Amino acid sequence: MQLVRDTLERYLILWLCATASLALIWGQNDSQAASYFSFWKSWTLTPSIMLAMFCIGFLLPKDELVQVLKNWQAVLFGTCTQYLTMPLLAFVIANLFRFEGSIYTGIILVGTVPGAMASNILTLTARGNVSYSICLTTLATLLSPLLVPLGLLLFLGVSKGPDPVAVFLNLLQNVAVPVIVGFAIKMLFARNRPSLLTLAAILANLAILWIIAVAIGLNATRLENVTPILLAGLVTLNILGYAAGWFSGGLINLDEMKRKALTLEIGMQNAGVGTILALQVFDDPATAIPPAVYTFGCMFTGTLLASYWFWKK
Repeated sequence: MQLVRDTLERYLILWLCATASLALIWGQNDSQAASYFSFWKSWTLTPSIMLAMFCIGFLLPKDELVQVLKNWQAVLFGTCTQYLTMPLLAFVIANLFRFEGSIYTGIILVGTVPGAMASNILTLTARGNVSYSICLTTLATLLSPLLVPLGLLLFLGVSKGPDPVAVFLNLLQNVAVPVIVGFAIKMLFARNRPSLLTLAAILANLAILWIIAVAIGLNATRLENVTPILLAGLVTLNILGYAAGWFSGGLINLDEMKRKALTLEIGMQNAGVGTILALQVFDDPATAIPPAVYTFGCMFTGTLLASYWFWKK
């Protein structure tokens, strides 16, 4: 079982490319594929996210979590950095590349959403501080009902945002409760069972591969409209987000493990939330194209970066 875990973690970027490519090809060439992906989204996406977060909680080292909670200032700093840098970067890039209309709106939307839950799993692969990553994602998501509408209002003049109750319940169901339950079960029943830790790591990686494959399949037809200039703009935003996380962590002397977590958290925006908002808040479905592309793009670069850090040690 350890061999399976090592194969998944060391070659995660290859598995991601393979599964995402299959989902994309199928979604673009089979008229029935959309219904299958829609069915899988309805029945498997939420359980997959909950499973992944349960496994992350199961894998949390107790000492690491205690240290993060004692250093709450670092969590607040990281969240503030994300909500200050990413909307500003998105605004600058959208104007620098001269995007217009729905594409411009979609770029701004990518910059204003909170960090992605997938960053927690990739922080594990990168051998970063997973507890810090989860705290960052949790705080950013809790603040999103206030800060996402504010960002849209400042940069687009749009005041409508996500339902605060829905966002809170989503966080509670998909992140907080599974992580807490996973951690509690390990502390109570499985603290000295390394085989279960290995199984949890395998399930977490398989879950994230499935989640991304379904997301790509659902957006396969939208991805046909991607232009090179849009791709360049999104890649620039992604890379600058990673840079903002890494260098801002250095400003307050975070250790390397926490800097890895902050880097992945800021660069990996929750573009899935952006895609949903694009379809609910704005009239033109083309607004969803940038978030849909960023969903795969940040997973690809995040997996590449996490794999690099994994192999570096």
